[in-house]
Amino acid sequence: MNYVIIDDEPIAHRILESYCNELPLLHKVGNAYNALEASEIIIKQKVDLIFLDIQMPKITGFEFLKSLAQPPKVIVTTAYKEFALEGYELNVVDYLLKPFSLSRFLKAVYKVNENNKMNSTVSETVSEVKNGSIFLKGDKVHHQIQIRDILFVEAYSNYVKVYSKEKMIVIHEKISTLETILSKHNVLRVHKSFLVTIEHITSIQGNRIHIQDYKIPIGQTYKNSINQLINNTKS
Repeated sequence: MNYVIIDDEPIAHRILESYCNELPLLHKVGNAYNALEASEIIIKQKVDLIFLDIQMPKITGFEFLKSLAQPPKVIVTTAYKEFALEGYELNVVDYLLKPFSLSRFLKAVYKVNENNKMNSTVSETVSEVKNGSIFLKGDKVHHQIQIRDILFVEAYSNYVKVYSKEKMIVIHEKISTLETILSKHNVLRVHKSFLVTIEHITSIQGNRIHIQDYKIPIGQTYKNSINQLINNTKS
């Protein structure tokens, strides 16, 4: 995994690098001491994992994370435990409180590696995308759906509802699994409970996205992604 350390303290970089050197699977592609340096690295390099500090000058770690449309895996490294809840709302893999031990660091990295293995396997309820379509298993039936026909996806307890132009299918799956599979196909996470297909958005008003007669809420942590989408469309 290619990793980047984002922290304004040089000593934090040295400690993390010494820990990372214990794992052959980790390969450093950059050190950043602020968000602007981090942005340049992520644009130029393939980054799989970020070790992210929160309290940094000008732009905090979480503000930087919110600005990324498709962020890599993130392990937070901080001295402030009060930001843990917000971190998990941003889907960080783990939250390490400084000073942390090598064993605790290894546990966090292994968690990232396990998540990668899970995402790389084909789900029992969701197939890989082939020829623009995907099979979704609902009510013991495999439904073939064209990706372009999916309007949005809604998390529903331990299930997700997939709304297409023709029907709604309920499958026993996590919304994060759908996000991993569909994010390369013009589908965007706009809320912890919602994914939307960009081409079906008819309007964005306040904190709502309109798709046909549906009104999809925009989560606070995803507003930067929506603003980035709007600005990219304008340009």
